[in-house]
Amino acid sequence: MKAAICLEPGRLEIIDRPAPPAPAPGWARLAVSHVGICGTDYHIFEGKHPFLEYPRVMGHEISARVIEAGEGVSLVPGTPVIVNPYLSCGTCGACRKGKPNCCTAIRVLGVHMDGAFCEEILVPGENLYPAGDLPAEDAAAVEFLAIGAHAVHRSLAPAGARALVIGAGPIGLGTALFSRIAGHDVTLLDTSGERLDMASKRFGFATGIVAGDTALEAAHAMTGGEGFDVVFDATGHAGSMEKSFSFVAHGGCLVFVSVVKDEIRFSDPEFHKREMMLVGSRNATREDFEHVAASIRAGLVPVGALITHRTTLDAVATDLPRWARDKAGLIKAVIQISP
Repeated sequence: MKAAICLEPGRLEIIDRPAPPAPAPGWARLAVSHVGICGTDYHIFEGKHPFLEYPRVMGHEISARVIEAGEGVSLVPGTPVIVNPYLSCGTCGACRKGKPNCCTAIRVLGVHMDGAFCEEILVPGENLYPAGDLPAEDAAAVEFLAIGAHAVHRSLAPAGARALVIGAGPIGLGTALFSRIAGHDVTLLDTSGERLDMASKRFGFATGIVAGDTALEAAHAMTGGEGFDVVFDATGHAGSMEKSFSFVAHGGCLVFVSVVKDEIRFSDPEFHKREMMLVGSRNATREDFEHVAASIRAGLVPVGALITHRTTLDAVATDLPRWARDKAGLIKAVIQISP
């Protein structure tokens, strides 16, 4: 079968490799239909991922069809599925508490093991959710949208809350969409006025703040000086994450949707006097995937507006490096592997 493999940073090639073997009990062999290109994939290509061994087949935003199901997997061949790429151990403390998304031994397709920039993959049956009538391209968007949906769920913010989403990239936009679905009054903050204008035109987020020296003043002006009930930082930038504390209202919540290797510092007196909640949000659960799929079916998520770039498996070795250099107009790129 064909696969796009990142042999080393900056070197992506299309190769032929053996197709997966017959699935073991509890596993299924899949024909990949579509796979999204994530910020993680660009980081792998650029050599910026801290926990990766090369060579690696990337790709974890996956829609597929079942080719063959191993013993104990009830999905029949031909079933279209959404793939949850977070493979958990099932036995650690987090898994026993129903939180496989933060399993202590988690393995992520396309990061810790080969992913779906290829024609076929093997995946545990418990990580496959029937896509039903969801278009295959839409199904490939469920995983990255589930990151934002999980962050919104983690915030515990009720309907009517004033929400600030910092960072208008794909994860930030997904978070903003599901914050709005939860009934929040959503404002976006980004370094780029152009991205804020795009978010307004494409997704209806009319209220935006351009990051900079006057951002906090603007936030206070639009909240009567109180700050936001919930703030989601989806930048993956330590400086932004540290500044995000100041946007949170007394009694409010700050959710770190992204992760950085840096240490994050904040003023404990400010944190304490506001009785803030600081929440980490990692990956997503089956409930988040199902919520996203249902929201797409209900017409609440404009997937067509999120997917701005498309390519094929044969062309991705040329297109991905180009998009890594120039992300102008790029929100989400998707590779079509098969119809």
